Amino acid sequence: MTTTIITLTSLSLLLLLFHPLLTKSQPGRTNPPSSASQGQWRLLQSNLGISPMHMQLLHNNKVVMFDRTDSGRSNLTFSDGRCRFDPDDTQLQIDCTAHSVLYDVTTNKIRPLTIQTDTWCSSGAVLPNGTLLQTGGFHDGDHVVRMFTPDDDNNDWVEYPDYLNRRRWYATNQILPDGRVIIVGGRRQYNYEFYPSDSKLYWLDFLRETRDGRNENNLYPFVHLLPDGNLFIFSNTRSILFDYDGNRVLTEFPEIPGGDPRNYPSSGSSVLLPLVENATAPTSIEVVEVMVCGGAPQGAVRSARAGEFARAISSCGRLRVSDRNPNWEMETMPLERVMAILLGDGRILVGGSNPHVFYNFTGVLYPTELKLDAFSPPYLSPAYDPVRPRIVGVRAAAAPAAVRGYGEEIRVSFCVTRYLTRSAVSVRIVAPSFTTHSFAMNQRMVVLRIVDVKQKASDMYTVTVVGPSTAEIAPPGYYMMFVVHAGIPSSCIWIKLQSR
Repeated sequence: MTTTIITLTSLSLLLLLFHPLLTKSQPGRTNPPSSASQGQWRLLQSNLGISPMHMQLLHNNKVVMFDRTDSGRSNLTFSDGRCRFDPDDTQLQIDCTAHSVLYDVTTNKIRPLTIQTDTWCSSGAVLPNGTLLQTGGFHDGDHVVRMFTPDDDNNDWVEYPDYLNRRRWYATNQILPDGRVIIVGGRRQYNYEFYPSDSKLYWLDFLRETRDGRNENNLYPFVHLLPDGNLFIFSNTRSILFDYDGNRVLTEFPEIPGGDPRNYPSSGSSVLLPLVENATAPTSIEVVEVMVCGGAPQGAVRSARAGEFARAISSCGRLRVSDRNPNWEMETMPLERVMAILLGDGRILVGGSNPHVFYNFTGVLYPTELKLDAFSPPYLSPAYDPVRPRIVGVRAAAAPAAVRGYGEEIRVSFCVTRYLTRSAVSVRIVAPSFTTHSFAMNQRMVVLRIVDVKQKASDMYTVTVVGPSTAEIAPPGYYMMFVVHAGIPSSCIWIKLQSR
């Protein structure tokens, strides 16, 4: 099936990450000035050379972007004469153009990368050491594992053919508390496996049960790691609480109201809402809530093949999975779907879109999109500069720079011109997501428990927080840490979580 809307992740869901910073949880919050209430756009690149289908922000503030390899020549030719030779490629057996780039957020420059096998509609996750694990794809790439390590200015993709037990096309990845990655589903794959591989395949009939015949609607299942260590898995209209080690469905939740599919190709999205560490019971999360937004009416995929296009679903459903008897709470989606990733400075990076089967740059109403833009939400308005915090240092007992253990106290020093109250301060960590097809894999935010806030100088403060209690709450790896004051976030610093 051709993907006619190349997506990275829903802006409406990304804004949900910071939306809690601008609500009643932040006393003393500021209101957007009218001049900045809509935010601002900036064109970063007029020609990336590729139309990215997948994006991943890494801890060195560089973004790996890639498309499929069988869409024809891209608009970025390798200057050193590199070419990909694939006798089985249906479009180009010899292709001397790039289908992946590395974008440097700091310098606004791109570097072409080399992919040998087809990454069409694949999946990924960042390992605890910061390496991007990328899995599956189409045709010669559907059993392949690829690695990208952000260690120098010359690194490139490394590929491991035939690593996966089954073809993984439209699968979902989720990093686990022990650092493994679970790879769930894919087209006609009603099973899951792990990286590193244990050479086993685990069946999950739930994925077969939720397939809508030719229309499928069970691809890219929404998978979230919950604080109890189990997985929330949503497919089509149904969802379960799943013990992946025991291969057991623990609970089936109520079906989302309306009966309309939410997963690809109906292309909805899902987010795990922020996890707030409990001040009175430090190892527990009182409220765990999942949101599912968008999708398409039943039969929309079939109608689209005939040239009849239904309006996308405008509803969101929230399910508080921590309740004894959870039920969906339905509401209207706050924004239309836009595709993007969150950067460490709070901007939203937006790119990609190809309404054609192959690359098509000229002579059509909607050519393949090659631009890269950044959206600055209202909270980045200069009007907020007096209350905007700036992180100047982070310390933790017996910890090397940037490395933090679970449950350890962390002291974060920040400057702010106009300090309000302690209740206006929070510290949050955000996992960088692997984003494709409207879904941000491995996305999560944790609101850390505050011990105290002390003034050190006229505009200098130190907030002491306790790091995430467990790896189930925040799996090991790199996170963006933000200080939020009066609803306005700082730029992030990167920290690494690992067990001691």
